[in-house]
Amino acid sequence: MPFMSIYLASDHGGFRLKQELREHLAKRGVKVTDLGPDCIESCDYPPYARAVCQRVLENEASLGILVCGTGLGMSMAANRLPGIRAAVCSDEFSARMAREHNDANVLCLGERVVGPGLAAAMVDVFLCTAFQGGRHQRRIDLIETPGADVSS
Repeated sequence: MPFMSIYLASDHGGFRLKQELREHLAKRGVKVTDLGPDCIESCDYPPYARAVCQRVLENEASLGILVCGTGLGMSMAANRLPGIRAAVCSDEFSARMAREHNDANVLCLGERVVGPGLAAAMVDVFLCTAFQGGRHQRRIDLIETPGADVSS
């Protein structure tokens, strides 16, 4: 896998899946930094999303994985940070396209939406897929530059 650092976090709604994904990645020899939580007690997702995203922004050769009940809350919190492109995925094709066409740097998953086997497959695809660049880079530039001319 081409990325040197993987940052992982959840809230209570995604805690069990986060644990399973951490074990899955460890078995594959992938170095993962788990940014919490360390128990299943109720907690708020925005601080965990922010922690992962700040690490991803600090380390260009990294990706993030965030897990909550649906993946939606984590993605909303993550996408508030400029430079983060967080994608909620529930199938392998979407996970592949999120990297290949959208250069997503954070994968958001929902424990109540996908099972552990599918989640592991999506993580593998997400981590192994490279951004294609080309015409897709222009679109990423438009995301990163608010008010950019969309007519070109």
